[in-house]
Order: sequence, then structure tokens, then C-alpha cells
Amino acid sequence: MIRQRTHPAATQGTTRLEAFTDGVFAIAATLLVLDLTTHTIGEITSDAQMWAAFAGMWELFLNFGLSFVLLCLLWMTHVQQFEHVARVDSTLIWLNNIRLLFIVLVPFATSITTEYSEWLAGRLLMPATFFMAILFSWLQWMWAVGHRATMLPDLSDADARAYGRGALSALLISATVVVISPFLGSTSFLLFLFDPLLTRALRGRGD
Repeated sequence: MIRQRTHPAATQGTTRLEAFTDGVFAIAATLLVLDLTTHTIGEITSDAQMWAAFAGMWELFLNFGLSFVLLCLLWMTHVQQFEHVARVDSTLIWLNNIRLLFIVLVPFATSITTEYSEWLAGRLLMPATFFMAILFSWLQWMWAVGHRATMLPDLSDADARAYGRGALSALLISATVVVISPFLGSTSFLLFLFDPLLTRALRGRGD
């Protein structure tokens, strides 16, 4: 099963929203591989040339791996959030839809960043797309926290806000990645390695 558990008070609307979101994430992650399958290696006459061609695709492999891992992390956040969500309203649905708008842009943004990394706009598109997706994920959770009595009935106010503070970690890191990506390129995404530590620190603050 995809979910570890489903909230006992979850409505049909909540279940359908989860299923739709899961499907969009799965399609976006799958489309990432198109850059690899459409890349032309050229004429190869020896194993050495083949390995050299693979080495020349290092940036393509790097951006593919980074985008896939970040999409997985965003999906895991979605799963963890909706284990607690019992009700949705139109605002939460549209916040989720806007988040998915940026999720489906990830394959395109990844392709542009790989192909046009020599240009500032090319280096910024991929980190900016992830920043917007993470921003709307956080806004969606904060909207649910603001309507905790109906949307998050199994969470105390302190726990709900602690989760929100923890979610700020990815938002802060993604904003930093946007700022430094013009200088470091896709390697700036390695800052997300610090997300678990920062998440724990932010969740503990104020408890």
C-alpha cells in the first residue's frame, strides 16, 4: 500500500486528491528519463569511445538523479502530510493543484538546465521550479494548520505547528539553492543533504 495509514475520517474528496497527486508525481518522475532516451551518443567504434560518451553525459545524469530524488522527497512529504488530513476544502485543493503545476514542469526545467547551463536563466529554471513546488507544499500545510479542527483533527496545535516549522527546512534550503545556483550550478542542490538536520532543529525549536 502507498499509505502507511489513512485517516479514519478521510472523505472521498481527500482520497481522490491523494490519488490524483500520486499520479502526477509518478508521471513527472517517469518523464525525467526522456532526456536520457533522446540523447544522441553518436557513432561508437570502441568501448573506450562508449565510456567517453557516457562521461560526457555526466551533467545529464547528475540533473536526472537530482530531480528524481527531489521529486521522491516531495512525494514523501505529500504522503506524510495526508496521513493526517481528514478534510479538504477548495483552497487546499487549489494550493495542491498549483504545487502540481510546478511538479509537472520539473522534467522541462531539468532539460533546460542541462542543455543551457551556460546561461543564467538556464541555471535558474530548475532550482526555481523546485522552490515554487516546495513553497506551495508548505502553504498547503499551513492552510491545513489554520483549519486544524476540521482538517487535522488527530494533531495537537503544537504538533501541527512543529511539522510546519520542520517543513520550512526544505523551503529555506531551496531558496538558498536558487541564490547560489548561478555560481555553483546543479551542485548547489547538494545542500538538501542538510535537510534532515535542519528539519529536526526547526521542529524542536519552541517545544
